[in-house]
Amino acid sequence: MPAIARLFDLLRQHRILPLVLVALGALTPFALAPFNAWPVVLVTIGLTGELLRGHSARRTAFLAWCYGVGLWAYGASWLYVSIHDYGYTPPWLATPMVGFVAAVMALFFAGIGWLYGRFRLDRAALLALPALWVLGEWLRSWLFTGFPWLFTGYAFVDTPLAGYAPLLGVFGISLIAVFTAVGFFQVLISFRRWPALAIAALLWLAGYGLQYVEWTKATGETISVSIVQGNIPQESKWQLEWRDKTLAIYDELSEKEWGRDLVIWPEAAIPMFYHEAIPFLDNIQDKALTAHSAFVTGVPYIDPDTATQTLKFHNSIIALGEGNGIYHKQRLVPFGEYIPFEGLLRGVIPFFDMPMSSFTEGRPDQQPLQVQKLWLGPMICYEIAYPELVRHIAARSDILTTISNDGWFGGSIGPHQHFQMVRMRAQETGREVIRATNNGISAIIKADGSVQDIAPQFQRLVLRATAHARSGMTPYVLMGNWPVLAILIVLMALALRQVRRKNP
Repeated sequence: MPAIARLFDLLRQHRILPLVLVALGALTPFALAPFNAWPVVLVTIGLTGELLRGHSARRTAFLAWCYGVGLWAYGASWLYVSIHDYGYTPPWLATPMVGFVAAVMALFFAGIGWLYGRFRLDRAALLALPALWVLGEWLRSWLFTGFPWLFTGYAFVDTPLAGYAPLLGVFGISLIAVFTAVGFFQVLISFRRWPALAIAALLWLAGYGLQYVEWTKATGETISVSIVQGNIPQESKWQLEWRDKTLAIYDELSEKEWGRDLVIWPEAAIPMFYHEAIPFLDNIQDKALTAHSAFVTGVPYIDPDTATQTLKFHNSIIALGEGNGIYHKQRLVPFGEYIPFEGLLRGVIPFFDMPMSSFTEGRPDQQPLQVQKLWLGPMICYEIAYPELVRHIAARSDILTTISNDGWFGGSIGPHQHFQMVRMRAQETGREVIRATNNGISAIIKADGSVQDIAPQFQRLVLRATAHARSGMTPYVLMGNWPVLAILIVLMALALRQVRRKNP
């Protein structure tokens, strides 16, 4: 044991330490989909916690930032596909753009690192590091509109810790995971600290038991669903010559599906504004009504704003036939659906002039869609990454649906990370999720997060499945992140008290 402690001491003083932290960050995404090697995150975070000990506040902030750079540089590497392949940005510029995003997002780690060093919280690492780590994740979920990606808890969607999702959400799982990682390395250095690992083991055991608690119940109502995956090439999607071709593809794929309870198309499956597509949609409406089917699709929508005499452009989802309602996307993708500092950036490079990048966010008080006799909670693409948004929608819904176009990610790790988030949202809310995408991953996810039916990526097909309505609300839907935030406050208070005792 002392040999391991000496090794850590040597590493903390070595000039390669920043590179080691970058490497640990870059390894962490292997715990997430599609690799799903969840023990990796326990090792990388545990090692990081040990290597952050004993430095000044400034040095700790820098080292934590290095970890964050590695995490985001690889974990969000799918951004390169969007920027270069579909944003037509040359590699020499696309690569530093991804690096810039990584450097900026790593500032959240720098912030928690500074606090960790400034208040000598390494003396109470078992309490302080999990609290600060999850505080950083929570801030990333909403600050400056948020970029809620790469949360630690997502790695544990198929482990006993998933039992905590309906109680504490993804942040609660992150908290237990980081606590486990720190506790394991403390015991590795000194077995006298074995109570930390014993507590972690009890938390994992409790999570295993919680998986058998049914927080919501099936109502007995079901709907037969046809998910139409058009697999339209992303580079062709908004070209005028592809408009009629795209509509014909979806129309033909759906021809044998009328008569099912719900036929659903993905995000922006209609490659024109709603008012331009009315003749086509009227025809689809007639087919749906004749067959007693509901029809749901993504379509861009223009809403005249009479107050300002301007037009609002929305990324929307509508229900027709035996369905009713329209939903405008609330959480927009920066640089994809709107351009921050638009007056300065428009025209600088092709990436800032991509089609359909001038959307307006929808109101937060929108109602779910009505499909047959059920309420279908809608989310569009990126929105499924926001736990708070999804829980508010789930509280009024029998079934959840998310439509997406992950064509922007190509064959990268992005679609798999995105799909893992969908599974976590099902676990948190106790609702089944219908996911319709342009080129995958289309699926039906059960209320426990398991995959009921799934379609292969990059194929033009129809996935037929059955979705089940559920009633009731999980504790997470009722209380949101407040219980976790309360735990973080308690942990930080205990940590500060412990530090004062050791350094009066």
